[in-house]
Amino acid sequence: MNFVCSRCGKKAAVTTRRAQCECGGLWKFDFQPPRFDPDLIDRHEWSLFRYRAFLPLEEPEEMEETKEPEEPGAASNGRRATSGEPAPCGANSAWRAVSLGEGMTPVVRLDEDVLLKMDYFMPTLSFKDRGAAVLIAHCRAIGVDSVVQDSSGNAGNSIAAYCARAGIKCEIFVPEGTSPAKTAMIRSHGAEVTIVPGSRDHCADVCRAKVAQEGIYYASHVYNPFFYEGTKTYIYEVWEQLGRIPAHLFVPLGNGTLFLGMVKALEELLAADIIAKMPKIIAVQSEHCDPIARAYEDGAPEPAHVTPLPTLAEGIAIGSPMRGKEILEYIYKYNMKVITAPEERILEARAALAGCGIYCEHTSAATYAAYLALREKQGRIYDSLIPICGAGLKSDH
Repeated sequence: MNFVCSRCGKKAAVTTRRAQCECGGLWKFDFQPPRFDPDLIDRHEWSLFRYRAFLPLEEPEEMEETKEPEEPGAASNGRRATSGEPAPCGANSAWRAVSLGEGMTPVVRLDEDVLLKMDYFMPTLSFKDRGAAVLIAHCRAIGVDSVVQDSSGNAGNSIAAYCARAGIKCEIFVPEGTSPAKTAMIRSHGAEVTIVPGSRDHCADVCRAKVAQEGIYYASHVYNPFFYEGTKTYIYEVWEQLGRIPAHLFVPLGNGTLFLGMVKALEELLAADIIAKMPKIIAVQSEHCDPIARAYEDGAPEPAHVTPLPTLAEGIAIGSPMRGKEILEYIYKYNMKVITAPEERILEARAALAGCGIYCEHTSAATYAAYLALREKQGRIYDSLIPICGAGLKSDH
């Protein structure tokens, strides 16, 4: 199992501390899970790690055999907690040591056409726990003791929580204007919070500059492929819970964290003849920040250059998605659709969901607002699944 550069094809052991290839390309996985087989699901494990047969998980002693030597002068991230430091919570197994019981979130019927996947039932109240659990399990397995990450809030909170669980030091960079509830949650896990003036994209640039200068492990939900392996479990669960995959899958699209995991899992189900065809995927961007939607309208291979405007949907306010080309390749390959959420209808959609007992944050409401707008435009959209990605209390500001 290796990383492979998406640009030049160079391979590196997954134990590498490099955030990306020397050429600047992002890592993808040279990893082929076994053919998806329901018999390989551990039905005694009530977390997303019930699907660990299909995830790239290795134990610490296995990782030692392939550990990449550190370069002279590089920051040491391989240290384990010593007797004078607090021991990580949990058992010895890397994934058991970090698991907080994430996953197995319910699917709720909203009406005759819409199902909701309630991922705000996660330990930190957002779907990002799927990716964080797998990524931090990997970090623990290879002996990482300190990480940094940039986030609009939810991913940072997830990484902070799982680092706390694993005994790993953590610093999260967030853009100004991030929900105070999210930054308070991050700090509560013992992580350092650095608030960066300016846009979400600028926040990422500042964080990455620290990674480049200091060699700290970049636990990025955008750069690190382990995160997408965790978000694959969203689809595994839907299939196991429903016995099928709905005809229409709506998904919020910023950096593509959930989108990429969903597509990878669907491809696995297709290859195993578990499903007969790819469902219709409808990706949702904010109309105030829509680089993928604009590229899709033009049939372009790269995201459009946009200047993001303020939006309630802070979770998808990504003006320069680093994996934009990869996302667009999937969109064209499977004839997906990209739409935008009308900004003025986000609060209306949030209130409508709350009136049905579903109190979600604004980004999830934006996905529902986009669904409602599309339904008005083209008529009934039967058998639709919408993810409820974050809890409402996290964005009350």
